[in-house]
Amino acid sequence: MKILGIETSADDTGIALIEANGELGQDFRFKVLETALSSQPIHAEYGGIFPAMAKKEHAKNLPILLEQVLKKNQTGIDAIAVTVGPGLEPCLWTGITKAQELSKKWNVPVVPVNHVEGHIFVSLMRYENHDSRFMNREIRMHAFEFPILALLISGGHTELILMKEFGSYEYIGRTRDDAVGEAFDKVARLLGLAYPGGPEISRLAETARQQKLKADFVLPRPMMKEDNYDFSFSGLKTAVERRVATHPLQSLDREKIAREFEDAVADVLTYKTLRAVEEYGVHTLVIGGGVSANMRIRKKFAFWAKESGLALLLPPPEFSTDNGLMIALSGYFHALKKEFADPTKLSANGNLRLNS
Repeated sequence: MKILGIETSADDTGIALIEANGELGQDFRFKVLETALSSQPIHAEYGGIFPAMAKKEHAKNLPILLEQVLKKNQTGIDAIAVTVGPGLEPCLWTGITKAQELSKKWNVPVVPVNHVEGHIFVSLMRYENHDSRFMNREIRMHAFEFPILALLISGGHTELILMKEFGSYEYIGRTRDDAVGEAFDKVARLLGLAYPGGPEISRLAETARQQKLKADFVLPRPMMKEDNYDFSFSGLKTAVERRVATHPLQSLDREKIAREFEDAVADVLTYKTLRAVEEYGVHTLVIGGGVSANMRIRKKFAFWAKESGLALLLPPPEFSTDNGLMIALSGYFHALKKEFADPTKLSANGNLRLNS
């Protein structure tokens, strides 16, 4: 089955075409026939995503990326998978409108996809021993056991989700204020760094570690030991803000603050997630979303997974951010079950939850 995936939930325009077959599990295999992605650097001057501008950029980028993806694969597409939420609704509508247009033109069905589920499924795949683009090579799924615990960390999400079987999800923890990626961006602005803030903070933090620079202060680890699985990063950002307000920022100070902030985030995420792993008897941990590309967070989880025998599934960094492949993969499994939607009744839902 050939599935075209369309992703426009925020500021990345992603298109992917896959050919897949098999049921969920070791029987499943797929090939990436083509993939294309366009980011929007224009938002750097705003320090965050400007929705109206993002919508215009998606409308401009979609035809270009579709031409790239379909150049060698113009026939035989069996279904279109498109993100319908969660995300920025003006952005979601651009992808939905394009899916409606293509569905009518090609007379193929449409699968509405939850963006969060896409991040989960792209993390379940086994990408080792492939080149950086994974083009036209057979890719299979990791061996895993239910229940799966998924940690979704990005600019818009910080969530712990228990997956007992395909299509069955339970939110056991969420952020009560800022998502973790949002906190990275806000702290980066406080330090005078460019948007997006995550890579910039990580760069400075790694420099601090290499030079053995350590802060002479300790930032809070909010809610880390509270008896729940929710998160809060607003107070951590505020602590950095107070530090910056009362101490002149020198170049080395930025690196020390970046290291301490990144360590604080990694400590909170690993402590609460691994406590949930133990409580729910989880053997498989999936981590997805743009912040999962952070090497400090990856290394910390990898260490604890090795110590405990936990199966840790992470996508390659290039597939941790929003992309069309994750939407195509999720869409395939719904298409197998004939879970199609009337294209004329598709709608964007910025707050869409799994199982809804």
